[in-house]
Amino acid sequence: MRASTIREMLRVTQQPDVISFGGGLPAPELFPIDEIATCTREVMDEYGPQALQYSVTSGIPEMREWVARRLDAHLGTSFEPDDVLIVNGSQQGLDLIARIFLDPGDQVVLENPSYLGAIQAFDAYQARYLTVETDEGGVVPESLERVLARAESRPKFVYLVPNFQNPTGRTLAAERREAVVRICERYGVAIVEDDPYGELRFEGDHLRALVSYKTTETILYSGTGSKIMAPGMRVAWLATYDREVREKLVLAKQGADLQSGTLAQYVFARYVGKNEAFEEHVATIVRVYRERRNVMHAALQAHMPAQVHFNRPEGGMFLWATVDGVDTEELLKLSTAQKVVFVPGRSFYPQRDITNGMRLNFSNAGEEKIRQGIERLSDSIRTLLS
Repeated sequence: MRASTIREMLRVTQQPDVISFGGGLPAPELFPIDEIATCTREVMDEYGPQALQYSVTSGIPEMREWVARRLDAHLGTSFEPDDVLIVNGSQQGLDLIARIFLDPGDQVVLENPSYLGAIQAFDAYQARYLTVETDEGGVVPESLERVLARAESRPKFVYLVPNFQNPTGRTLAAERREAVVRICERYGVAIVEDDPYGELRFEGDHLRALVSYKTTETILYSGTGSKIMAPGMRVAWLATYDREVREKLVLAKQGADLQSGTLAQYVFARYVGKNEAFEEHVATIVRVYRERRNVMHAALQAHMPAQVHFNRPEGGMFLWATVDGVDTEELLKLSTAQKVVFVPGRSFYPQRDITNGMRLNFSNAGEEKIRQGIERLSDSIRTLLS
């Protein structure tokens, strides 16, 4: 197991004069604090002891009903509440999936680069990794086909973040989505579709979820309330049509923590049940993050030397940049002295073999700090290049 670069970096970002593009933190000033306080009071008045008592492992009925209806409306699925498992943050969902699928030495197929938290979760169960080529349209289906055809044994699952991927911000192209499902179906390999950022789309149409395609193969969908409400609630969900897999996940969760917090689920369900207020809240998050994405992209265009290449994601919380001929772990040492931090790209590559990338988070810092931080980062890059 490897220490999380992001978790370690959070220690540095506690200093008030440090500008952080590092952690994948939502904007705290957008948390619906007053609304959560009101909902907590309402829950205590209405449910009282029930909200403070043990509950069922799968999650309270109100939460599972809301998740099923939300996914059906946004993803084109046809889930029932019994298809949903409430988990203690999406990271627990990844751990539970690994727990029931992986034995030491089993293979998992990942994007290259891929989400560091998933790599950490799978490392704990001694997985081996096969990596698939990606470009600006996400996973390249032809590469996925080659990887599965050449695998020495059948991989246990393919793990993907199709929307505004962490770390690159890329989105799996609409014309590739069914192709990915059909390739995995032909080779008998399950798909784990991790979608924490799907509701944070800044422009364009929402794309069809992988789990919405009819297939004979298992697809597990992971979603979370951390990006649309507050991460401290630790309310997230797994959904799958595969009843056998879901029952195994429930057993694994019973062994891990018995259940997710009852009170948090009731409060979450109460808030999202106030539909108009909740939709306005999500719209505000999208508007603010869009503006911050625009500010960061403009600052990069204005200040970065020609050796820096970066994208403009259509949503989410991250922008990806590469620097020709530069090890970004060395760059981080320089930029930290200039009071600006980011996550070096090496940690996101399962083989840890590519060192010129960096993940830049734009959701957490205000617009002026984003401008200042990019200027400082540019100065550090120019110093290293010279």
